Formats: sequence, C-alpha cells, structure tokens
Amino acid sequence: MSNHLFDAIRAAASGDTPFIRINGGRIWTYGDALDLSGRIAGAIDTLGVRPGDRVAVQVDKSAEALILYLACLRSGAVYLPLNTAYTVAELDYFIGDAEPRLVVVSSAALEKVRAIAEPRGAIVETLDADGTGSLLDLARDELADFVDASRTADNLAAILYTSGTTGRSKGAMLTQGNLLSNAVTLRDYWRVTAGDRLIHALPLFHTHGLFVATNVTLLAGASMFLLARFDPDEVLSLMPGATLLMGVPTFYVRLLQSERLDRQAVANMRLFISGSAPLLAETHVEFKERTGHAILERYGMTETNMNTSNPYDGERIAGTVGFTLPGVTVRVTDPATGTVLPPEETGMIEINGPNVFKGYWRMPEKTAAEFTSDGFFISGDLGKIDRRGYVHIVGRSKDLVISGGYNIYPKEVEGEIDQLPGVAESAVIGVPHPDFGEGVTAIVVRRPGAVLDEKAILGALQDRLARYKQPKRIIFAEDLPRNTMGKVQKNLLRQKYADLYAEA
Repeated sequence: MSNHLFDAIRAAASGDTPFIRINGGRIWTYGDALDLSGRIAGAIDTLGVRPGDRVAVQVDKSAEALILYLACLRSGAVYLPLNTAYTVAELDYFIGDAEPRLVVVSSAALEKVRAIAEPRGAIVETLDADGTGSLLDLARDELADFVDASRTADNLAAILYTSGTTGRSKGAMLTQGNLLSNAVTLRDYWRVTAGDRLIHALPLFHTHGLFVATNVTLLAGASMFLLARFDPDEVLSLMPGATLLMGVPTFYVRLLQSERLDRQAVANMRLFISGSAPLLAETHVEFKERTGHAILERYGMTETNMNTSNPYDGERIAGTVGFTLPGVTVRVTDPATGTVLPPEETGMIEINGPNVFKGYWRMPEKTAAEFTSDGFFISGDLGKIDRRGYVHIVGRSKDLVISGGYNIYPKEVEGEIDQLPGVAESAVIGVPHPDFGEGVTAIVVRRPGAVLDEKAILGALQDRLARYKQPKRIIFAEDLPRNTMGKVQKNLLRQKYADLYAEA
C-alpha cells in the first residue's frame, strides 16, 4: 500500500545515517527513527486509532516527540500539535472541537487533561521529554515493522489551529500532498542535501519547526541538532559542526548580542533562514556586517506552508520575502474589486498552489469565504510585487498580532482583560518590538474610581492565557479612539505607541 508522504520520507532515509543529534547525548539514526515510529504506530493502532482519527499532542520537545509525528503519518492518523503553553481551559476548546481519539500529554498534565478529554471519548497517554511515558511503554510491546496505512495526496496529514480576528481558533486542514510538495520545493530551492546539519531550536507545534525544518530535513536525508529551546551560546557552540539555521527574528537579534558572533564562528555555516515574523532591516544589515551572511527571509502561513523565498543565489533584499516559489502562484488584488493589480501596486495577497490547505476543520462557510471563485486563498496580508518580482509584505488587513512567530488573536486577550474588576474596556494591538517582531500591548480604560495598575493586570492574566499571548505592556488611557460608527481605531493606537519598545 502507498503512504504518500511517509513513502517519500522512507525513500530519502538511509538506515545508518544520523538523523537526530542531541547535544551531548544520543545520536538517533534514520534506522532508529523508523524502528521507533513503527512501534509507536503499532501502539496507536492497538489503542484503536484509525486512519483519519485525530491525535492531539501537547508535549515538550524531544526526539521521541518528533518520532511520534512520523508514527502518526505511518498510521494514517491526523496529527494535531498543540502549543505547550496552552492552559487547560484553552485545551478544552481544541479537544472539544477536533474530537481526537488520542491525546498525548506530559505526565505532569495527565490528570487535568483526563478530566476534559475522557468525557469526550478520548484516550489519554503520556510522553515526557526524557523519553519516558505510557505511550512508549505500550510501544515496547509492538513490532517495528508496522504496515503503513494507505494514504493518498488528498488525505489529511495534520490540523494546525490558527487564530483569526473573529470567533475562536480555526483548524487548518493540511493534506499529505500539501506537506510533501512544499518540503520538496524548499529542499530544492534552498539546496538542502544529505550532507547538511540543521540547528533545530524551533518548537515542534508550529509550521516552521514541524513542517519547514523537520520535513525538509527528512526529505533531504539530512540530520539535525535537536535543541529543547533556543540558547545563543549553545547555538554558537554547535555552528562549527552545523551548516543550517532556521529561526525567527528573535534568534538573530539575540545572536547579535553575543560577542562570540563573528565570521570565524560561522565559517562552516551555509545558510541562515528567517521566518514566522518580519525581520527588521537593521537586523539583516548588522548580521551581514558581522558574519558575511545575508539572512534568507521567506513568507508562509499556517494555511499555505511557504509561499515565497529570497533566492539562494542572487540578492537577498532586506524588507522583502523574495520570489514566489516554484509551483506556487502569488498575486496582488484590489481588496474591493478583486482585480489583479500590476507590479508596485499594493493590495491583498492571494495564493494558489499545491501547498494551499484544504480548508478549515468543520467550518465550510468560513472556508468558502476565504477563497476566491477561481481557487485563490485570500491571505489577509497586504503587499506588493515589485518590478523585479520580489514580494513585499506591507501590512495586514486584519488586526492579528504576530509576536515571536506566534499568531495572537486580540479579541481573546481583550476578553480576558475586560473581565477583570475595575476594567471598563481594552484594546489589544501589536507594535514593533526589537525581539519579538511585534509586542502584544493592551490599552486599558479603567472604570471610574478603580484602583488598578499594570502589575495587577499582568498577574491576573498569568493563569488565563498562554505566556506568548500575555501583553508585554499595559497602557492606561482615558478612552479609546473611535470612528463615527463606534469602532475602535486600532490603527491610531498603533501609530501612537509605535515607539513604545524602542524607548524601553
């Protein structure tokens, strides 16, 4: 039987070739990964997970966690990664919406997650960062030569939840064909080969770390240094034995803060890639001056994987996201009329290609609204294509905040703040931040006579929102600017506080 994506991964893998390197620890070969993924797939099957069933995963980063993703591909399960920062209240929504057959969490979270998952018919197993857990105990009793489920290009491989500007998070349905086509394109465009060694310091619950970094490595038969988190000193210590780094702008800002970063430190490195948030032009310039390397910036979305990339050969222009990738079509249209605009004119970015997702999980009306009549996905990003073909992202038509590479839905944060005693109303915006691209910032109006300060609000939000959603600053105001229809004018707030973090 054919398993569209995993067959391609298997074909690129060489049994004795290193796949995952743990700094100071074990080296997992491709053979090791195939063996364990087969055993975990067998355990998943024994638990009653069938092709098309969802497997929700909220665990710390580890080699075993990455191999669990491979096991889901092999079993035909739909992989549903969840941010490790999500609270139990947030998990309750995702589990209720996706209805997973299996939920895998850390041992520490087991009882709390059981309380919300088991009443919905889900099985809960554990997987911890040290390679222990009930799921791996079950896997030990299974055979390594699991018979992979039959999966076609159109079958779902994963659901990734993404924020919008209205309503709750939406589950983007990504097919086997979406993931394979994009990984092969990026592998070839960035010239990744079996000889490459990637420094992988990204999370595994996000498109960047899971599908870009991991799938490209797998499809090239390359290897990776798998780091639990980004640490500048550790990353610099690995560079003499590595060739690639994929990161978010924060990585490069923090590397530039180290005196160790110079041309000698990166002498063995072939390519530095940045994405998930806008890279400041000054970061691009300073990094090139210090290292001789021009960071390669690219543009993608949860719903589309990667759409554009600055060139491997040729000029990588700061402030642009490069050219449209082979096989992908990017166009700019008038948001009001849908008319395709000529070069240099700003409008709505729309995308078509094998990389574009199948739609939003159980949201047919929302899916239909996000596609044009001729099949282009309406990104919500405003941009232009210049006369040389470089794509520029100039803003977003929605109020989505992207901080540290994560999408943050302002209304969700506002909803939590507005419930606090003494708060009349709030508006959450993103403003430029040197580390995170955008800093989540809340403008709060107090109720008359209320005694409320920044520390009190930030403290109250700690257990109500994932850490990355929590505001960096709380600003108090007498009122919020509104237009004649009573709508808060967030554009004016963004202008007013544009230099907030520059002054910090």
